[in-house]
Amino acid sequence: MRFGLAVSTSARDGADPVGDVRHAEALGFDLVTLSDHLVGSHPTFETWTLLTWLAAGTERIALAPTVLGLPYRHPAVLAKMAESLHRLSGGRLILGLGGGGNDREFEAFGLDVRRPGEKVDALGEEIEILRGLWRETPFSFRGKHFHVDSAEVEPKPEPPIPIWLGTYGPRALELTGRLADGWNPSMPYAPPDVAVRMREQVLAAAEAAGRDPSEIVCSYNVPIVRSERPGGRPGVPVASPDEMAERIASFVRDGFTTVVFWLGGGAEARERMASEVLPAVRELAR
Repeated sequence: MRFGLAVSTSARDGADPVGDVRHAEALGFDLVTLSDHLVGSHPTFETWTLLTWLAAGTERIALAPTVLGLPYRHPAVLAKMAESLHRLSGGRLILGLGGGGNDREFEAFGLDVRRPGEKVDALGEEIEILRGLWRETPFSFRGKHFHVDSAEVEPKPEPPIPIWLGTYGPRALELTGRLADGWNPSMPYAPPDVAVRMREQVLAAAEAAGRDPSEIVCSYNVPIVRSERPGGRPGVPVASPDEMAERIASFVRDGFTTVVFWLGGGAEARERMASEVLPAVRELAR
């Protein structure tokens, strides 16, 4: 079991993402995640720049974008970026990828906007390019959406960089099982009963591709909400530590061995989660 926290990319006055991540590291959390949006109504940091800054300010905790919007960065350039950050951070990068969910953001920056099926195809090409550049020198690839010609990335990443996908549709789930190291859905888009069925699709696709399904990490992004009201965002309601622990342990028993919390409330909420809830989860789910 591993437990993580989603960290805000807010650049408003008083925001302290490095302080938040250092606190999470001191409390024993295993990873932190950042969303990837360039367009918004509030001031924010650019995700990769912030990831690098966080890596420099911490020592142990793993770092993951969940997930990078594909149109923002060419796969071959991202291969070099990822290798550099992975090496400089001591192998702590988990590379979360997605096809790009918010087309308006890409339109605003004059970037490619693809149809849903094209997004899945482009995501598959991205993974082929990343893995090819991390494995071969030189590497060439020509696809419908991307190509590289005798490109080189040196040195090669060591240890290998895990690729996690945030995917939901049938073709994207099949791609995840066939090519990815991890699957990272979010509860608002895949409530627990739906996520369990999707997980079965991912693992079946892995087996069909000749892979060992047990090698795929299944991670779940879980909001902590004030209440479970009809029509509200799905999440784990703030309750007694034992009640929260039982709900979270149920996700682990369903096969989600990494759980990342979308947790408000600042340092006090992080401390409560680490000291009161997670020890009980470990007892219940072992």
